[in-house]
Amino acid sequence: MSARSIGGWLVKGSAAIAWDAHGELEVLTFDLGGERFAIEATLVREIVELLPETAVPGAPVLVGAVVNHRGRIVPVADLRAAFAMVAAPPTVESRLVVAELALDDETLLLALRADRVREVVTLAEASSEDAPSVGVRWPRAYMRRLVRSGDDVIVLPDLAAILAPAFDDTGVGG
Repeated sequence: MSARSIGGWLVKGSAAIAWDAHGELEVLTFDLGGERFAIEATLVREIVELLPETAVPGAPVLVGAVVNHRGRIVPVADLRAAFAMVAAPPTVESRLVVAELALDDETLLLALRADRVREVVTLAEASSEDAPSVGVRWPRAYMRRLVRSGDDVIVLPDLAAILAPAFDDTGVGG
């Protein structure tokens, strides 16, 4: 398993893609700003309807709020900020994807905002490729792979790279 440091914390398995022996990966797909994203199904703990958010003064926009989820204070990550997408109000289909990232000997529970959660699907490594160096409006460092699935292109974001600036700015872990 690979590991990557963010804000002084070691995030295990976040940057490398754990394709199985058949070159497949089970992911949860979700929509954000008209684009399709996916994270490994093994990271997903739960999908919940939107919860009341508490803004954190001085926190970066990416993780500018927290929610009380089952008695735990959980930071809410808005990937729109990382991908320079226009902010949008929630809809009846909006959800929080509660994910768990391994950090050194601790676990970070994180809620990702999603415009719509789609489904769990299996992606094929053979249908994936690195983001091109031109023609993509987002930072390449934030995308681990792009995967063709039917007529869609699914972005596998690099959560460690995306979260690193927020962790460094807030002093979490350091």
